[in-house]
Amino acid sequence: MIATQYEGNKRFSVVEKEIEAPAEGEVRIKVAYSGVCGTDVHIYHGMMDKRVAMPQTIGHEMSGVIDAVGSGVDGFSEGDKVVVRPLDDRKAKPSDKGFNHICEELNFIGIDSPGSMQQYWNVPAFTLHKLKAQTDLKLAALIEPLSVATHDVRLSGLQPGETAVVLGGGPIGLLVAMVAKEVGAQVIISEVNPTRIEKAKSMGLEAVSPIDVDLVEYVRSKTEGRLADVVFEVAGVQPALDVMTEVAGIRGRIVMVAIHGQPKPVNLFKFFWKELKLIGARVYEKEDYEKSISLITANELPFEDMITDVQPLSNIQKVFENIDNNPDGMKVLMDCQL
Repeated sequence: MIATQYEGNKRFSVVEKEIEAPAEGEVRIKVAYSGVCGTDVHIYHGMMDKRVAMPQTIGHEMSGVIDAVGSGVDGFSEGDKVVVRPLDDRKAKPSDKGFNHICEELNFIGIDSPGSMQQYWNVPAFTLHKLKAQTDLKLAALIEPLSVATHDVRLSGLQPGETAVVLGGGPIGLLVAMVAKEVGAQVIISEVNPTRIEKAKSMGLEAVSPIDVDLVEYVRSKTEGRLADVVFEVAGVQPALDVMTEVAGIRGRIVMVAIHGQPKPVNLFKFFWKELKLIGARVYEKEDYEKSISLITANELPFEDMITDVQPLSNIQKVFENIDNNPDGMKVLMDCQL
């Protein structure tokens, strides 16, 4: 089989490897598609070299079919369509308080251990979620990032009729907006990239540029002055942090979706003045995956529009180079059997 390996210094290799039998408690998956995540791009840029053991096969957004079942595995059979929830929590401790998806010694599969950008992949059976036989495996490769969005929206407590502002119209921002709209909220996306604004509009979402309009006044005009009930900060830039406390209404909830690696200025006075809440949101839990699977299975949202390119796994180097040169793209899938 072929597998890809991150070698460091913006280099991937494509290597031949032996197909291994699954160990006890594992299954072997014939990987269909593996999506390229923003985290994978950070790895490509060397930003996680201290964490990723090189050479390493990365990738955690995926779909596939079980090819072999190891001993001690119940509930799964060869031929089952599956996705992996790539969280190995076997080192969880009582101090993690049962929140194993963010436990202190979490092994994020595909970052801390080998991932899905290979033809066959052995994983612990406890990470699997079974799909219905009719599930489109291309769309199923979106379940992992969609689960980030379902987790974010669930933690926000968003209710039908409320107004949600999504700061950032990239892949996760669009997924958050779709899930929020499915809840029954009024959703407004703030995005500076014109191509991404048009993409959002083509998917039936409302999107504006904070360069062209005063975002706070725009939201005020859409809400009879109430402003946003929930703000999702997905952009990860200082202007988004500056506006999130302004566009949130009284007792608004701000969900921190973006990863900020360094301390940033935030207007804490607004938290006092408007009784705001700041909610941290990281990865997902089992129920978020099940919600995402139901959304993908129903296929009533424009998920296909999220996929902007499908490339053979053997083209991995070119794929990452193209992502660097194409900030307008959304979700690139690797066909792991080519």
